[in-house]
Amino acid sequence: MSTAALKSAPRRSRPGRPRPGRSRPGPSRQEGTRGSLAGRFGERLMLGAVVLLALVWIAPLVWVFALSFKPNAFLQQHTDVLFSPPFTLQNYTSIIGTSAVGGWLINSMIVALGQTFLTLVIASLAGYGFARTSFPGKNVLYVICLAGLAVPEQALVIPLHSIFASLDWHNTYGALIMPRLASPFGVYLMTQYFKAVPVDIEEAALLDNASRFKVFWRIVLPLSIPAQATLAIFTFLSAWNDYLWPLVSASKPEMYTLTIGLASTQGNFAQSEGIGYLMAQAVFAGLPIFVLYLFFQKYIVAAVAGTTVR
Repeated sequence: MSTAALKSAPRRSRPGRPRPGRSRPGPSRQEGTRGSLAGRFGERLMLGAVVLLALVWIAPLVWVFALSFKPNAFLQQHTDVLFSPPFTLQNYTSIIGTSAVGGWLINSMIVALGQTFLTLVIASLAGYGFARTSFPGKNVLYVICLAGLAVPEQALVIPLHSIFASLDWHNTYGALIMPRLASPFGVYLMTQYFKAVPVDIEEAALLDNASRFKVFWRIVLPLSIPAQATLAIFTFLSAWNDYLWPLVSASKPEMYTLTIGLASTQGNFAQSEGIGYLMAQAVFAGLPIFVLYLFFQKYIVAAVAGTTVR
């Protein structure tokens, strides 16, 4: 073969080595389709599991809500008929007009709001002190404060009862509020949040001859609103649902909180008002929590997730 023919003949590329400028072949369209189908199936399976768990969780609430609109005479014979007639509002009108639930609701609101406000004040001041100031024994005191998280509240019932009995404070709002103000979780939450605030902001104010309290009140405290909202939600829910200490401290019916008052009616509800009236009381007690969730749901979700809303 001549030299001209060799030059004009096309060159063959070596096997196994791709030509320059061309990418290696990627996954085929069929493989991509299979992957997307598997991903969609997994997402739908997860969504179905979440919906199923939500239905299981909400079923008792639906049962309570449905029975609250049933006549008590009807419920003495049937408790498995939820969404068919008869229906009545008599249970709710009895709660509003003739029972002591209104007074118990006011007591719970006073106790929950009082605990929430005072806990925010104490936890914010203590958290700022641990995060920004230096004093002798600071680390030891902080460790002792955090050790309170490991102490069960049942272990404190007898000492607290003895203290408030000696002061003759039982059956008062002070006795229902004060024992829950020592919140190690609140101090820890606010301390960690204040540590995350840049120090440069405070140093600029201190250079302008601002006092430490003024820096806390005017600069740092407004920046900690997300953490305070999280702590306020947890504190309010805990105070509203508290059962043990009000059971010990409040012995007079007029000082019952809603949880204690509703529990006192469950022993003889079948002989007095009936199960429909009891279910209506439960719904009535849960309405403030439901309203609280509607207004602060993003903070509740962030608090459960372990984050804060900024």
